[in-house]
Amino acid sequence: MDLVCRDCGREYSSDGPWRCRCGHPLDFDERPLPDGRPEPLSRDDGLWAFAEFLPVERHVSLGEGWTPLVDAPEWDTQFKLDYLFPTASFKDRGATTTISRAVELGVDRVVEDSSGNAGLAIVTYAARTNIDAEIFVPADAKPGKLKAIERTGATLQRIEGTRQDVTDACVAAVEESEAYYASHAWDPAFFAGTATVAMEVAAQRDWDAPDAFVTPLGHGTLFLGAYRGFRALQKAGWIDSIPKLLGAQAAGVAPVVEAVGRDPGRQRNDAADGIQIGEPVRMKQILDAIEATGGDAIAVSADETEREHDRLAKAGFHVEPTCATATAALQAFRERGTIQQSDDVVVALTGSGLKG
Repeated sequence: MDLVCRDCGREYSSDGPWRCRCGHPLDFDERPLPDGRPEPLSRDDGLWAFAEFLPVERHVSLGEGWTPLVDAPEWDTQFKLDYLFPTASFKDRGATTTISRAVELGVDRVVEDSSGNAGLAIVTYAARTNIDAEIFVPADAKPGKLKAIERTGATLQRIEGTRQDVTDACVAAVEESEAYYASHAWDPAFFAGTATVAMEVAAQRDWDAPDAFVTPLGHGTLFLGAYRGFRALQKAGWIDSIPKLLGAQAAGVAPVVEAVGRDPGRQRNDAADGIQIGEPVRMKQILDAIEATGGDAIAVSADETEREHDRLAKAGFHVEPTCATATAALQAFRERGTIQQSDDVVVALTGSGLKG
């Protein structure tokens, strides 16, 4: 499929650059949607059961997708257990489609920057296709994630400084070597993969979308994917409405919260290291999704994160601290009135706490 810049309107071929000449990210052009009501889906196909909605063909898969949707009465909600994936985070949704696209393009080496989860997902799927991978990570990233990345045979580049410094170093390497930038923030194929979270939620609820969908929010990889997935289903006539998209950010590094006129917090929430993104690449798209769905974003403190992290573990959900921002935000959205008592809500739990 062709690529298009939603900001300036420039169009590129499917093997075009990783970003537009104007500096903004590219997306796949609109594709025809399925006609009629959904037919029975084969869960054996994983998220590729939704191939009609995906702009790439399956070239690599580890059976990812169809994570459980379970009742969580203590929170009066449902949890989408998107940490139950081959590499223990939702990032496998985007990795299977991104590396499949790389295979289609004949790529032999990919580069990515990540605080851990996306990097592990990309190198794992690259390893399955014998594609070389190089991952740029913060020097202080969690050792368990870094060891897992190195075990795949990928090259690991530890970068001192901020998360933005890591991205800058990676981009410089991409431009110098002309390697394929398999970025979870930039590559449109990654967002095509994360859109399947909405499709699964709708299918698991017998094609009834929830009133609200809550997720941690950094680069917006799952947040925007969910919006695109629900929107595609509505356009296809498979669901009647799109839920409110509600994001949880880390206090002190909450640019989306600040952009919607809320308090971003002053004290940095280092417990939620997975969403400490100061300059989201697709900020305008995130804000557009919030506006289109009547959504919102809120900053969560370290104390709130740690308290919810413990609460989740005691209820049997062994997730990483970043996930706990979503359940902490759930309560705050209810107190604010963004979520009404009668609203039907799904919360995404996005990364396993068992990686160390």
